[in-house]
Amino acid sequence: MENDAITEQAPEVENNQKLGLLIGFIFVDDWYHAQILFDRLSHLDPVQHIQICEGLFRVIEKTMSAAYAIVYQTHLQSRAGSNVVESTAGSSIQNSSIDLPREFFQMLAAAGPYLHRDAVLLQKVCRVLRAYYLCAEELAGLRAKEAKLRVEEALGKCVLPSLQLIPANPAVGQVIWELLSLLPYEDRYRLYGEWEKDDERIPMVLAARQIAKLDTRRILKRLAKENLKQLGRMVAKLAHSNPMTVLRTIVHQIEAYRDMITPVVDAFKYLRQLEYDVLEYVVIERLTQGGREKLKDDGLNLSDWLQSLASFWGHLCKRYPSMELRGLFQYLVNQLKKGSGIELVLLQELIQQMANVQYTENMTEEQLDAMAGGETLRYQATLFGMTINNKALTKSTNRLRDSLLPKEEPKLAIPLLLLIAQHRSMVIINADALYIKMVSEQFDRCHGMLLQYVEFLLSAITPSMIYAQLIPPLDDLVHKYHLDPEVAFLVYRPVMRLFKSISGAEICWPLDITEEPNVSSTNEEAEPSYISCDVVLDLGSPWRPVNWSDLLDTVRSMLPQKAWNSLSPDLYVTFWGLTLYDLYVPRHRYESEITKQHAAIKALEELSDTSNMAITKRKKDKERIQELLDRLSCEFQKHEQHVASVRQRLSHEKDKWLSSCLDTLKINMEFLQRCIFPRCIFSMPDAVYCAMFVHTLHSLGTPFFNTVNHIDVLICKTLQPMICCCTEFEAGRLGRFLYETLKMAYHWKSDESIYEHECGNMPGFAVYYRFPNSQRVTYSQFIRVHWKWSGRITRLLVQCLESTEYMEIRNALIVLTKISSVFPVTRKSGINLEKRVAKIKGDEREDLKVLATGVAAALAARKGSWVSEEEFGMGHIDLKHAAASTKSPAGNLGNAPNGSALGISQNEMSGTRNATTGNQVADPLDIIKDRMTRAKSTDGRSDRSEDGVLLKADSAQQKSRSSSSMNGPDSQTHASLLPKPSGIMKNLDELLKVSPEETFTKVASKGTVESEVEERDREKGNVLKDDTDPTAAPKRRKLKRDHTSSSEAGGKYLPFVPGPPPPPRLALGISQSFDARERGDRKGIMVQHRAVYMDEVPRVHGKEAASKINRRETDQIYEREWEEEKRRTEAKRKHRK
Repeated sequence: MENDAITEQAPEVENNQKLGLLIGFIFVDDWYHAQILFDRLSHLDPVQHIQICEGLFRVIEKTMSAAYAIVYQTHLQSRAGSNVVESTAGSSIQNSSIDLPREFFQMLAAAGPYLHRDAVLLQKVCRVLRAYYLCAEELAGLRAKEAKLRVEEALGKCVLPSLQLIPANPAVGQVIWELLSLLPYEDRYRLYGEWEKDDERIPMVLAARQIAKLDTRRILKRLAKENLKQLGRMVAKLAHSNPMTVLRTIVHQIEAYRDMITPVVDAFKYLRQLEYDVLEYVVIERLTQGGREKLKDDGLNLSDWLQSLASFWGHLCKRYPSMELRGLFQYLVNQLKKGSGIELVLLQELIQQMANVQYTENMTEEQLDAMAGGETLRYQATLFGMTINNKALTKSTNRLRDSLLPKEEPKLAIPLLLLIAQHRSMVIINADALYIKMVSEQFDRCHGMLLQYVEFLLSAITPSMIYAQLIPPLDDLVHKYHLDPEVAFLVYRPVMRLFKSISGAEICWPLDITEEPNVSSTNEEAEPSYISCDVVLDLGSPWRPVNWSDLLDTVRSMLPQKAWNSLSPDLYVTFWGLTLYDLYVPRHRYESEITKQHAAIKALEELSDTSNMAITKRKKDKERIQELLDRLSCEFQKHEQHVASVRQRLSHEKDKWLSSCLDTLKINMEFLQRCIFPRCIFSMPDAVYCAMFVHTLHSLGTPFFNTVNHIDVLICKTLQPMICCCTEFEAGRLGRFLYETLKMAYHWKSDESIYEHECGNMPGFAVYYRFPNSQRVTYSQFIRVHWKWSGRITRLLVQCLESTEYMEIRNALIVLTKISSVFPVTRKSGINLEKRVAKIKGDEREDLKVLATGVAAALAARKGSWVSEEEFGMGHIDLKHAAASTKSPAGNLGNAPNGSALGISQNEMSGTRNATTGNQVADPLDIIKDRMTRAKSTDGRSDRSEDGVLLKADSAQQKSRSSSSMNGPDSQTHASLLPKPSGIMKNLDELLKVSPEETFTKVASKGTVESEVEERDREKGNVLKDDTDPTAAPKRRKLKRDHTSSSEAGGKYLPFVPGPPPPPRLALGISQSFDARERGDRKGIMVQHRAVYMDEVPRVHGKEAASKINRRETDQIYEREWEEEKRRTEAKRKHRK
């Protein structure tokens, strides 16, 4: 085609005097005048004429002949292979100081793409330009800058345009790449971008592009695995001559057809380095191209073209080590600065393909258990049945690491990490999505990328000292880069393990660094003194050593000052610094993996093939498996020693974690808010870690940490808000944490011997958690509080499932999926949840329908294991009254008296069996005295109760109690014969100093006789009804007569008698007073004073009074005392009015 054009244009040169004059100037080497004509005749494109072109080539070669002679001599010397010769050759280039005149570059600009007509001259030009650029770099200064601009101009106007017109010639492409590789990737990409735009005016170049595009499409249509070798070479031939057009066409096809990725990646093995570099530019160009949405129409999922492009790029970089990635990483950094993080999917694919670091949310139980193990166990768990070439994996991982941390600046590994962490926090704030579901999806995607990237950095950057030197200090992470505390500790946690003892021991935190205990030492306070001051982080000469006390000071600045009233920096740092590896040894997974490898060795030995090749292969496989076995066994033993050492250290530190807290009532709420919730929704292993850490606090006997109250606050006060405000993945992690917590609680409930062994004498089960050494929650009480938790979880899940909010329904279904193996337990709860889930299965929203179908299947699978309410209560719950308690508002279940481990409402308590013995109940007179003194000292101001709900006796004492007659005379006798707490007579004498009339009036004015009156008073919201209603006394008198005549249960107020009374039911009075304080519809200062007044003296009524008093023998006495008390009450009321 070109030859025909030359023949047609030959007469034009003969007839055009201007072109003839130009030929004459070139022939006599008069470049000054020739250049003027070239500029004036540029619209005629004079170089296309063969005579002008050949003359221009002759002048170019003559101008650079001296420089090329030096380059050629240097090339010959370098081929000799001697180091001395090589050094001489390098110095000869520097000493000769190759310099090209300005006219030479003007000639190249005039030649343009027509330099393709002489491939030899093109290669000479590239070699001379390369030597010229290297000499200018050595000199530096203005000359280096000028030389760089000249070389870039020659590449953009002459060399690169000529390449796409040369028939496939890999040698020419390689010479051009040797010149291009000297430039930074920014300049190369700029040249690629200008490549095609500047040559669109030349018809010959446009025709070459179109031909290359059509040929590429024709080959791709036939490309398959069977003809990969032949067609792959054909693709490479096209790419050698016209890389930009061919590779852009291939990328377009891959975006449309994902199944082409594998054959195209295999076909690219015939490409050269220049084509790989152009390919990276094409990928970035496709990412930046406008007019295409990167999300689908639903706003949730990534577009198909973006997913295909990311997958293609990951497979390509894994396969070919010559791919350069710095340009792509810089693009990702720039996009994150702009607030766009969708393109992070490319980084995710790169890490997954090149480093085999995968992020998955849906791990099996075995994989999640293995995540607590060492590196070898985790690696075996993440293989997913694949066979991986470890050598190739190591090489690709190192290439990815070196691309992020090159020897020269900039090093993008840490800036990229900080930008991803910041973008995670800004997704919710700067989201422009229409629905919260879309924001949730974007947040989960960015959070998963953060976890995957941090895991890659930890595995690739070794040793950990190098990682610590790269990471900014914790104070900068929080206050300079404004990272959330949970993200800052995720990044800084590996650095914390480099804190070492000042004494010189090579033991790092969190291992125990104490020596053998000194028997002669009696100073107990000095034992844990090493904890906060004797460990230091020393990273070397440029970095300042960091003491542990400095770290605690940084931590104190991370939270509001009021948070430290209920937490300590030591506990906070310990919680965020430890991992699941420090607390738990997955023995079953270790043993299972070791057994699996032994079975593999046995299977190899049983093979019958005796050929030399088979024997050699078996020998290698056996050695590999044996090496893996040795690593697993050593790792298992080391892990057990590590956990034991960490536990020993925690046992030394536990006593000071919460002992200095000023506000012990808010310990569990602050601990949940600042520690548990941020981390349990961070990742699946962290969710398991949170439950394991709570169990560790319990098993260590941490003072002032109440385990029962922790679970109660979690379920009754904070669970439902957390479910409503989680993203999809966070709801799954929250469900996993709830599953682990419930599994722990159900394990304690399963048997009384287990409960007594693990919980019976632990501070975490103290009834009054302000006093860790106070009485413990009994097994019977624990079962009843379990009943409360089960009902609460059922109600909040039902409430979420019946909500109109999409997020509440979806998150409730996800949480129910995660806990379905332990909840529901009772048949009634299961049926209630099944009904709601079945209703959602008919929802028009497909994602909810799919979730509901899975939940329904999980519930149906466990339906056979559901138990009745009687079996759940194990004889400790009166179901008749427990059913009545469910009619109370759901909010009452979460209200617990401050200072008490258990918050069981009055209605719930009234449904329990009556069995209370003197040695299990606190002295009632002590409690009465304490409350009256507290009420007087506060001058009527409301004081939050510190005492807890006094719950019932254990099952053994209930059985002995039930053997006696319920209403017989033995009941009162039995109660009066119970042993009293020590100091009862002293407390009684002090109590008798109080006026009997005052005490008796307070007892009578506190409660009501019948539960119906209580419900009616609660509905009206009038706490002071007895003080304002003049007809209250006749009504109570009538109700009392009806009540005592009933054969079922009737209660009387116990009179004040000078002797020691039977232990009263304190729980009812405390619970009622708490409920009265908590009702929102009762306002005013009088209500607050009344709440304290009602708390002063407990009351006994209903079945509990009937079970302790023989009404048939004492009815007349009580009638007289009742009437006398009423007269006194009426007189006092009239006096107050």
